[in-house]
Amino acid sequence: MNVEAVQQYQHRTVLLDEAVDALALEGDRADGIYVDGTFGRGGHSRLILQRLSESGCLLAFDKDTQAIANAAEIEDKRFDIVHDSFASLSTALAGRGIAQVNGVLLDLGISSPQVDDAARGFSFRVDGPLDMRMDTTRGMSAAEWLAMETEQKIEKVIREYGEERFAFQIAKAIVAGRAVQPISSTRQLAEIVARAVKTREKGKDPATRTFQAIRIFINQELEELEIVLHEAYRHLAPHGRLVVISFHSLEDRIVKQFMAGKANVPQPDRRLPIRAVDLPQPEMKLIARVKPSTAEISANPRARSAVMRVAERLPTAGAAS
Repeated sequence: MNVEAVQQYQHRTVLLDEAVDALALEGDRADGIYVDGTFGRGGHSRLILQRLSESGCLLAFDKDTQAIANAAEIEDKRFDIVHDSFASLSTALAGRGIAQVNGVLLDLGISSPQVDDAARGFSFRVDGPLDMRMDTTRGMSAAEWLAMETEQKIEKVIREYGEERFAFQIAKAIVAGRAVQPISSTRQLAEIVARAVKTREKGKDPATRTFQAIRIFINQELEELEIVLHEAYRHLAPHGRLVVISFHSLEDRIVKQFMAGKANVPQPDRRLPIRAVDLPQPEMKLIARVKPSTAEISANPRARSAVMRVAERLPTAGAAS
């Protein structure tokens, strides 16, 4: 693959048009305030800005310093970016005097440029320092964590975040390996996992689930997702849209359960004398569940596991939750 092809692959945004379409930026909604919770390389943000009116506004977030550098290239008074996790949404909005937004877009996980950069330590396919932090300016690297954590905690993380059935064997091998020499590179960790995992699904590297698990844990991805879903809902204006693209089952399960919990309310026994006006009302309406097209998956294999879910806040919903 030539350099130009690699660059095109690295900057291809998954479900670009579908996600921005889901925000419904038509008519008066083009004048609204929107949030791109994961700027990445700016694909979604740039398309949102194209569709906003002159009075519209877009606030983006990203933990990655390279993403922040790329965002600095956007010279648009309607655009602002925060170098922090999307879990800081409420703080960022309060600091700008914003109470409500008309849409929130979250594109979860890591980007292709992060995976392809060996220095970031996300990939087992290329050797590099075992870092895995989305924000390299703060927090503990994967190497530092593996050097000091207990075997039991390592096993728990790999089992729960990687859904890895060989978590016990892998954790045991990691602890034995670090006793010989520090585990400081992605190749070291991948080789330790490969020796510990005796069988694996066809076409899948033995280290896939372990690297996923450690990355999710180091970056607190699921915890931050739980936070931002509640914060996004709390700040959505009536008819505001929540659009979330996830890439693995753990993320999608959290998003699905959150949206379903807001859309489906328990109904009381019909035999009870309760007035219709007093019945519990749904707070959100489920709009869509979208998978990438065959053509997109063919052009961008990373899109294969993507699932986009869309929900809308109902005007009958309470002021906060």
